[in-house]
Amino acid sequence: MSFKTLLQVFCQLPFLPEITDKEHVEKEYTYWRQRIFYSMLIGYALYYFTRRSFTFAMPGLIADLGFDKSQLGILGSVLSITYGLSKFISGMMADRSNPRYFMALGLFLTGICNICFGLSSSLGLFIVLWGANGLFQGFGWPACARSLTYWYSQSERGTWWSSVSVAHNVGAFITPWVVGFCLEYFGWRAGMYIPGIVCLGGAAFLVNRLRDTPQSMGLPPIEKYRDDFPTKKNTLDEPKLTTKQHLAGIVSNKYIWLLAIAYLFIYVLRMGIGDWTALYLYEVKGYGLLGSGGTSSLFEAGGFCGCLFAGWSSDRLFQAKRGPVCILFTFGILCSVLLFWTVPPGYYVFDWVLIFLMGFTVFGPQMLIGMAASELCHKSSAAAANGFVGWVAYIGAAAAGWPMGLVIDTAGWGGAFVVLVACSAICLTLLLPLWNVTRATVEANEKKFELRTSS
Repeated sequence: MSFKTLLQVFCQLPFLPEITDKEHVEKEYTYWRQRIFYSMLIGYALYYFTRRSFTFAMPGLIADLGFDKSQLGILGSVLSITYGLSKFISGMMADRSNPRYFMALGLFLTGICNICFGLSSSLGLFIVLWGANGLFQGFGWPACARSLTYWYSQSERGTWWSSVSVAHNVGAFITPWVVGFCLEYFGWRAGMYIPGIVCLGGAAFLVNRLRDTPQSMGLPPIEKYRDDFPTKKNTLDEPKLTTKQHLAGIVSNKYIWLLAIAYLFIYVLRMGIGDWTALYLYEVKGYGLLGSGGTSSLFEAGGFCGCLFAGWSSDRLFQAKRGPVCILFTFGILCSVLLFWTVPPGYYVFDWVLIFLMGFTVFGPQMLIGMAASELCHKSSAAAANGFVGWVAYIGAAAAGWPMGLVIDTAGWGGAFVVLVACSAICLTLLLPLWNVTRATVEANEKKFELRTSS
């Protein structure tokens, strides 16, 4: 097989002639929507298994290799920078790729990175491997965003999108228990090997289970199948755009910029809480190694529930508008972070409840902002728009790594909480103008702009 032929495996499949038998279409759509859903859920949960493994191995690295918090924070920042850049590039690639192979390749390579990390001991090699891991991690969600846009329609997408988004909560919930167990009994290296090996098998699972677009299987577009069009035009509106046109449509959209900047602060919150809570519980609140990792997993359990509720409520209570839910949830982040900061050591039940609530409120907008970006542009640019806001978001995630570690080393844990509270307030302010914005709003603004420029 030549290199060119190998690359063609990853390309988007051509559309087949449309099946006209409605009963057959119904049967096929029902089967494939369910199969693609659980495949994305399992596959993306495994991505998180290899992304979060290092976070919960940190106490072992500190004890075994003598690293300090700012050094370990470098690894978190490096992953965030490379992952954010990869999400943007991979988003543009995913719009023209077959997610069946695109997502599987990334999972396979991130598994290799975890195994090699466990075999290493130097900070320099850790930085290279964790940076590479970030690049390959970026293959995961753009492939999901593309599939969710093509297989699930506007009025139901919040529910389906949120149901797939809980994959990262599932993966991140399991990871501290698995890595914590390895840390307690076998050492931190085993906590890197096991997620890596599992993901090699997960890549084969994705190749077997996933498929490309409905049209590549002879099915009608999802909008036609469900009679659910995103605007009143009742047209599929899927123009063939060049890469330059994709980018121009995204970067000229003021709503996507607002979402992207808000996303940056959401990711400071998400990664700041998710990456440092276990160490905070261990150092400040007197939890043990296994207890600190296990308790911090309540952040992911809360995120699981928050994602599902945010998606359902945006569909059912706000007629597929994502802004109101993002705003209400962000206000909840501000309140829960302030309360968690004030709880003294020894009040374990309060710790558990507030960690759960922080996860519930953080992961609602974390899921919906990326989804809103995909919906506020042309369908053919959905993965690219999602990747663009994800790229900006991971600048915030990078700030939750080395810079946050430096804040903790110099200003203590109180300084870290000041940063988290400030990010909550800024994010809330940025999201307020998006309360009523939909794809129809964007199209109306585009039409007004065209009329002004043509007159």
